[in-house]
Amino acid sequence: MSFSLVNSRALCGMNAPLVEVETHLANGLPTFNIVGLPDTEVKESRDRVRAAILQSGFDFPAAKITVNLAPADLPKESGRFDLPIALGILAASGQVLSDKLSQYEFAGELALSGAVRPVRGALAMAWQGMKAGRAFVLPLENARQAAAMDGIELYGALSLGQVAAHLNGVEAIDRLEAGNDMLSLPEADELPDMRDIKGQHTARLALEIAAAGGHSLLMMGPPGTGKSMLAQRLPSILPPLTDEERIAVWTLYSLLPNHIQNIGRRRPFKSPHHSASAVALVGGGSDPKPGEISLAHKGVLFLDELPEFDRKVLEALREPLESGEIHISRAARQAVYPAEFQLVAAMNPCPCGYYGHPVKPCRCTPDSILRYRNKISGPLLDRIDLVIEVPALPAADLIHAQAGESSAKVLERVMQARDKQYARQNKLNSRLSPTDLDQLAQISREAKETLGSLLEKLSLSARSFHRILRVARTLADLAEDDTVTAEHVFRAVAMRRAL
Repeated sequence: MSFSLVNSRALCGMNAPLVEVETHLANGLPTFNIVGLPDTEVKESRDRVRAAILQSGFDFPAAKITVNLAPADLPKESGRFDLPIALGILAASGQVLSDKLSQYEFAGELALSGAVRPVRGALAMAWQGMKAGRAFVLPLENARQAAAMDGIELYGALSLGQVAAHLNGVEAIDRLEAGNDMLSLPEADELPDMRDIKGQHTARLALEIAAAGGHSLLMMGPPGTGKSMLAQRLPSILPPLTDEERIAVWTLYSLLPNHIQNIGRRRPFKSPHHSASAVALVGGGSDPKPGEISLAHKGVLFLDELPEFDRKVLEALREPLESGEIHISRAARQAVYPAEFQLVAAMNPCPCGYYGHPVKPCRCTPDSILRYRNKISGPLLDRIDLVIEVPALPAADLIHAQAGESSAKVLERVMQARDKQYARQNKLNSRLSPTDLDQLAQISREAKETLGSLLEKLSLSARSFHRILRVARTLADLAEDDTVTAEHVFRAVAMRRAL
C-alpha cells in the first residue's frame, strides 16, 4: 500500500478541528515534503520523524514521500503531528497495519530516539476526539491529564515502537481508566486565612458577599490598610472547583507551554502587575493564546493599584465581565476563550494615597485627584457590583483587636448561600439576567419600588439597578431569607457608594 490516512487534531483557541494526515509514497528520487499550511515546527518534523523511525527499528522508505495535512487552509503548528506523520509513513510502506487506523486519533511529538513527548492542548483534542467517536492515543503524561474526563477512550504511549506494536496486534497498550488523573493530587500548601484580618468588618462582609454570589469587588483606601491582604484571602472562602469546572480550567491550562502541572481543586487566583499589556491580560498574538482573564476562569482576577493600569487594558475587561468570554480576532485566526472570572480590584483614594486619612495629610490637588479617579471609566465602574472603602485603623484597634473569624466558618456560610442559589436558579446570583431577577430571584415589590425611587437620586443606570438587585439577593441568601426586602436593597446600595 502506498497511501495511508491518519486522524489527528489541530488547535484553534479552545477548539480542536480534525486534521487528516494523508501520506503518499511514489516512485522517484527520495524526497520528504509536508504540505497543508505547516509552520516551521511542523516542517522540522521531517528530521525528527526520520530519526525516530530508524531508531525504532523500522525502515525509512527510499521513495518520494508527500504528507498532506488536510484541510489545507487551516494553519498547522507545534510538534503534535510528529506521531501521526510517522505512523502514516509506516502504514503507507506496509510496516504498520492500516485496518485499525480509522478507529484512533493520534497526537504527540517525537524525540530522535522514538520516544513520545507531551504536547499542548491534549484535553481539547481528546474531548473533540471523543465526540467524533474515536479513541485517542496521546503521550502518557497527556493521557493521564485527559483521563479526568469521563467517557473518553484513551491510550498513553511512551514510544513510536509501542504504538506500532499496538496497531500490529503484537502488544496492546493498556487503556487508561477514567478518573485516574493528576487532578486529584493533594494541594502543596495552605491558603492564607481570614483570621489574620483584624478589624475591617465592612470589608470582611463585602468579601463574604462577593464569595457567596460571585460578585465583582473594588476596594479603595490608603496604603497599608489591608486591601491586598483581603483579596489574597478570597480563595480561602471560595468552594473548591467542581469536576466540570476543574476540567474546563485544566483544558485552558493545557494550552500553555507549561501544560504539565497540577492545578488541584483550588480556584485560580491571578494577580497581573499593573504594567501588563492588553494582550497579556485578555490574550492574543498571531496564534491567539489565552490571557490572564481566561486563566482566571472560574476563579479570581485581582488587579492591585487599579488606576495604574493602562486605560485601554482596563476597558478591555468590560465585555468579558458581562459575557463571561473573550473573542480574539486576528487576520488569520479567530479564537473564543471562556473568561468567567471574579474581578477584585484595589486602589488608593488619590495619587499620594492619603486623601481622607485621619492622621497623614494629603498632598494632592483636587485636579490631580479627579484625574486619578477618572482613569477608571464610568462604564467599567458600572460593571462592578461592590465598591467599598477600606479605612485606616487606629493603632489601638490593631494592638487589642482579637483574631477575626476563620475562613472555615465563613466558607460554611458561603457554601450554604451558594447551595440556595443553585437550588433556586442553577446559577450564581452574579449571573442572573434581568428576566431571571423578575421570575426566579423572589424580589418583593416593595424592594423594587424602593430601589426605583433611588434611581434618579443616585444617578443609577439600568445596569446598576440590576447589579444592586443581584447583591441584595445574595444578602438575603446569607441571611437565609427567601424574599429580598427593602432592607436588603438599602444594604446593597450602601455597598457601592465609595466612589
